[in-house]
Amino acid sequence: MADRRLQVFHTVARLLSFTKAAETLHMTQPAVTFQVRQLEEHFNTRLFDRTHNRISLTAAGEQVLGYADRIFELYAEMENSVRELTGEISGALTIGASTTIAEYMLPTLLGDFKEKYPEVTIHLKVANSEGIVSLVESNAIDLGVVESTVTNKNLAVEVCKRDHLVGIVPPGHPLAKKKSLKFARLLQYPFICREEGSGTRGVISEYLDQFPECEGALKMAMELGSPEAVKGAVEAGMGVSVVSRATIQKELRLGTLVAVDLDPPLERPFSFVHQKQKFRLRVMEELLDFARAYCEEHPG
Repeated sequence: MADRRLQVFHTVARLLSFTKAAETLHMTQPAVTFQVRQLEEHFNTRLFDRTHNRISLTAAGEQVLGYADRIFELYAEMENSVRELTGEISGALTIGASTTIAEYMLPTLLGDFKEKYPEVTIHLKVANSEGIVSLVESNAIDLGVVESTVTNKNLAVEVCKRDHLVGIVPPGHPLAKKKSLKFARLLQYPFICREEGSGTRGVISEYLDQFPECEGALKMAMELGSPEAVKGAVEAGMGVSVVSRATIQKELRLGTLVAVDLDPPLERPFSFVHQKQKFRLRVMEELLDFARAYCEEHPG
């Protein structure tokens, strides 16, 4: 319903990238460039300066972006107003989630939500926690779900559940019969960790900061980009690691991994993150309410 050229311009202006805008809008980059050029022809002026593979808004572009923000806010308010009269819950949302949450929490939650609201379209973007927060900051997604502390005070952060992390070792490992252990004991073995920027990596670093005896003791055997890769490396006997207990239920049943509690326990929040000032569509309010109820029913 809104001018497609303006929608495309608005996305490029927020992300300052034609490539990222194309990914967000599920369009080709030439199609994004064409829409922006059409809008520039309409105003008979350039809206972006393009230099050395970087873009920035011109003075005219800044003006158009300001009006576009207001237009889309009003459009969202209109959508909400009409939906409230008709009682219909529909529309589209773009959600971002860190890897652990996207793989182990969201499939069931979003499946149940789609069953209740089949007219809602949800686009899911997966990145590490740092990347998801960045997407929320740039308005590239409507809602983020992350597994680490969010320091940006301009974002609204709501803890939805607590996640329990444990040490993991292969069967037959010297630590496999331990009920619990100090992290320093785990660090006596090659450690397999997630990449920089991941929520798991961040919470482990914060936890280790509490214990002076652990400083400099971390023997990083390898850094891997997903929970599945970490689990596979531990199963293969390449080292030990710390992961969310929620991610290893299958391996515990099959006996391919052994979980050992940490002393003191290591927990972290799973949190919803969104813009404080951004007007929220009714469909997003419904999703948040649904997710809150889901987290209360599935606290573990």
